[in-house]
Amino acid sequence: MKTTIFFFSLALITLCNIFTANSAPDAVLDIYGRKASTGIEYFAMAYAIDDYGGSILSAPVANGSCPAGVVHIKPEGFFHRFTITPVNPKKTTIRVSTDVNIKFTGSDICNESNVWKVKYDEAMKQYAVMLGGVEGDPGAETLDNWFKIEKTVNGYKFVYCPSVCSNCKVMCKDVGTTIDANGVERFVLGGDPLIVNFWVF
Repeated sequence: MKTTIFFFSLALITLCNIFTANSAPDAVLDIYGRKASTGIEYFAMAYAIDDYGGSILSAPVANGSCPAGVVHIKPEGFFHRFTITPVNPKKTTIRVSTDVNIKFTGSDICNESNVWKVKYDEAMKQYAVMLGGVEGDPGAETLDNWFKIEKTVNGYKFVYCPSVCSNCKVMCKDVGTTIDANGVERFVLGGDPLIVNFWVF
């Protein structure tokens, strides 16, 4: 009897482990098919069918002055590296549909943090992706700093739909782009998402 119970328990534990492993979201992959990981500096190149799709940068967005926002530009050769950090700091693999912080590397051009955050832009009358966010510390106070990466047919898209606060009311929108009054293609919430692929060198 004890032997039967032992093997039943062992089988149950094995099934639970298999279910847990299979239920984990897919890993985000770079352009070479490698799993995206913490501590790696990436840059994102926008997908385009017939030409260079451009890349993602940080840039001052108020008439060419601070604060800094996240922008998309098309001239070839320009890019800005960033790191991706999952909500669980013990995890090293970046997975789709999970909360992450995104942080540009290098100097801070407007004397603020390089972490992405969502902030309402009065001039555009919509929510834009800016810099100056807080890294880590998931919860109600940091809702604006968490993004998700979702798989698409031709790459990945960024989504704002934080899950770090179970009792908070949040909006869920794709991160798309729009041209502001200064002619800058800004990252904003809503609209057609910008499809990107992740590179590293």
